[in-house]
Amino acid sequence: MTQGVTSGNFTFTPTGIEGLTVVDVKLYGDERGYFMETYKKPDFEAGGIMCDFVQDNQSSSAKGVLRGLHFQIEHPQAKLVRVIRGEVFDVAVDLRPGSPTYGKWAGEVLSAANHRQFFIPRGFAHGFLVLSDGAEFCYKCDDVYRPGDEGGIMWNDPAIAIDWPALNGDDAFDPAKIILSEKDKKHPPFKSL
Repeated sequence: MTQGVTSGNFTFTPTGIEGLTVVDVKLYGDERGYFMETYKKPDFEAGGIMCDFVQDNQSSSAKGVLRGLHFQIEHPQAKLVRVIRGEVFDVAVDLRPGSPTYGKWAGEVLSAANHRQFFIPRGFAHGFLVLSDGAEFCYKCDDVYRPGDEGGIMWNDPAIAIDWPALNGDDAFDPAKIILSEKDKKHPPFKSL
């Protein structure tokens, strides 16, 4: 990653895919616990993220659950994602036609311990794998969810070749340990887009 831009309590670091940004937060802590800002519009705008977030979501998942790779068809959403319990490997795949990084992916470990966030612009497929015993995942969206507008691509498509990490406690990645929804088992390959 290249050098980040700091504004207020946030450092914004580009990933090498235009718009896809790692957000590190400054933590204020002592023996009582900690405090941190997770979003402040003027600081995010200074860091190059121009969004009006309109919906917050939260999910809980068990170890080995893989959600994704999802995208919105007619009403794409930018997302700011983070983990408040546990650890996940979060992935975004560039689906923007004409982008020089079309079909490329970037991933980031997000955890309750590292407090890191990942900003995913519109036009990306998104997914995550729960590495810890469980995880609670939170995200802001810049458009509301619309049933029937969700598409997906195979999580293990060789054309994308995501390098999924091993689950915590395992020596190597084991696809037999992945838990998918019935819908996520049926996503088509990237070439079908």
